[in-house]
Amino acid sequence: MAEAVPVDHAPKLDGTLNDPLWQSAKLIADFRQREPHEGEGATEKTEVRILYTRTAVYFGIHCYDSDPSRIVATELRRDANQDLDDHFEILIDQAHDRRDAYVFEINPLGTQNDGLIVEEYGARGTGGRQLDFDSGWDGVWTSEALITSDGWTATVEVPFSTLNFTQSKDIVWGLNFKRFIRRKNEEDLWGAYLRTFGITKVSQAGELRGITGIGSGRLFVVKPYGLATYDKLTGGKAKFPLTGGLDIKYGLRSNLILNLTGNTDFADVDVDLQQFNLTPFKIFIPEKRQFFLENAGIFSFDIGDRDQLFFTRQIGIDSVTGQQVPINGGAKLTGSLAGFQLGVLEVETRPSGSNPYGNYAVVRVKRSLFGDSYIGVMGIDKRSGNLQDPFNKIGGVDTRLVFFRNLFFDAHAAGTRSPGNPSGNSDVGASLTYNSNWLDGIVERRKIGPNFNSEVGFIQRTDSNETYADLNFKARPELRGIRELQFEGFILHAPDTHNAVSTQEWQNTFRADFNNGGYTDNDIADVFTQRIVTPLQIYQNIAIPPGVYHFARHQLTFYSAQDRRFTYNIYERFGGYYGGRLNELRMGASYRPNPKLSFTASQTWNKFRLPMGNFSIDLASLQASYSFSRLLTFSSVIQMDTANTQAVSANLRLRYNYRPDSDLYIIYNVGTQFASLAAANLQQVRETRFAVKYTYSFNP
Repeated sequence: MAEAVPVDHAPKLDGTLNDPLWQSAKLIADFRQREPHEGEGATEKTEVRILYTRTAVYFGIHCYDSDPSRIVATELRRDANQDLDDHFEILIDQAHDRRDAYVFEINPLGTQNDGLIVEEYGARGTGGRQLDFDSGWDGVWTSEALITSDGWTATVEVPFSTLNFTQSKDIVWGLNFKRFIRRKNEEDLWGAYLRTFGITKVSQAGELRGITGIGSGRLFVVKPYGLATYDKLTGGKAKFPLTGGLDIKYGLRSNLILNLTGNTDFADVDVDLQQFNLTPFKIFIPEKRQFFLENAGIFSFDIGDRDQLFFTRQIGIDSVTGQQVPINGGAKLTGSLAGFQLGVLEVETRPSGSNPYGNYAVVRVKRSLFGDSYIGVMGIDKRSGNLQDPFNKIGGVDTRLVFFRNLFFDAHAAGTRSPGNPSGNSDVGASLTYNSNWLDGIVERRKIGPNFNSEVGFIQRTDSNETYADLNFKARPELRGIRELQFEGFILHAPDTHNAVSTQEWQNTFRADFNNGGYTDNDIADVFTQRIVTPLQIYQNIAIPPGVYHFARHQLTFYSAQDRRFTYNIYERFGGYYGGRLNELRMGASYRPNPKLSFTASQTWNKFRLPMGNFSIDLASLQASYSFSRLLTFSSVIQMDTANTQAVSANLRLRYNYRPDSDLYIIYNVGTQFASLAAANLQQVRETRFAVKYTYSFNP
């Protein structure tokens, strides 16, 4: 248990612990390793002190280091992933519900990243990697840090209003800390340090007591924006709209938040990296827009793999062309009420191009059960100006039952209703998952009807009767440089609902994780059986004809040490491909010469040898950023895709964070901001856009 000490004024927040006020705080120092040696004491000492006033809580952090010259600190951009740096995370479960929490992350430069954990789940990153938190949430807080002769120190202020905390007496919070030492690839935690837990395991966090007699910390933020744009689609006339909009956040209760948005625009959102779809299925691309990301975990309804009953990218973005669909406004209510997790969303879009008017209403409710278990329901109602498809309704019930902390039973049943109300419109499934230090396993059954039509979801395949099993054995032998070896195998058998061949895959994988953060991940064999029902458009006039195809592919992957200024990776996948051959070679590299400047480059060569023709597709990207300071950053993304007639696209962005949660953006984009989700590789609409966006956040 930790205890906060009251002070009558804030300590100096200069990144040092020289202010005498810090010496009045009680010391927290019992950190244990999660990686590499579970439960053992940390190799470097860490101390945390906690103070509070009537309006905010303060953290003084001292990360001792026996070799300060090897501290890794290279990132100055706010909200950037800090996995390549030393960093420190603060978890606050202000409702003390042992499920949800805010996370505040800093590196030795004081750079900020923050986010949410919902239902003890952070987020899914690149390659399916689990992240500590969902970084879609942005809070107002301050931080400073300094590298010293004995390590690094940091000071953090979190206003109670950022936490929407209105209780004033006898306060108990869930609390946890995590320190990551990059050069050792070491993860130290105050609580939840078992390898199968980690900081997302909010129920295993410690407690913070001692805060009492504080003022109201109710969240109330008004954030208007102004936008001036030059916008031109290929073949169209240039437009010069001048517009504005408004976002409002209001804490109805300490654990219930209302978000309102009007005439929403997402010009400042990062562009999607271009992909070339090699499969007959849709591409999953994560949401990036702030309004939809905040508290998004409450609306999660997983139904297998990456499939989601509700997927916000279906709102406000044309899923085929990637063009923005204008949003008139929306409202979102998220939080807890009377023991229930609650999420309510309504968004209205106006007609644009081939997209008619749309209205989207979503309700998600969960009831907590024993341990980390829950039962929930979701309802979705889409209304459209399309006379042939005026409505789409989706409903579902799901549950997760947790036994012995590492055995999970998940089940769901969902159905859709569309014009004509066709039969075969259900999706029913269940899975049993086991996680431990030496074995991960899952067995899953799922049946999806041919007319299951979740227009506001993400569903890779319908008309499928799936059986899936996966086992992953993990070992930690005493081999120099090796942290963990993994041997994994899975099988997917998914005929259609009439038991005809549709999709089948089995795979054997070997993975080695190195102590320096690098790894190799290799598919020994990846064997497919796939039935193509309609011609699969791959490139220009080349399409794979319908039929049943059998082929095998193999993969070699290597990622270099992650504690260097220069990192690289190599990916080679080769073998059969729908009656022919396909070789995929991908190379990537990152270089961070100093905290202000960074480069990331990647190149992919796809070489096809098919009965209907031989051709090659090249994808390349160069991302560069220069941080004049933590508040002013220039970033650029240059991309090339030879599958398109106009192969090169570019996005240039200058961001000035002139005050907390308030920004000035200058953006130039040529190409497409949002990528298509379509199964086929269709030509996307090309756009040239120059925009200046100004936001100002204040508390009335």
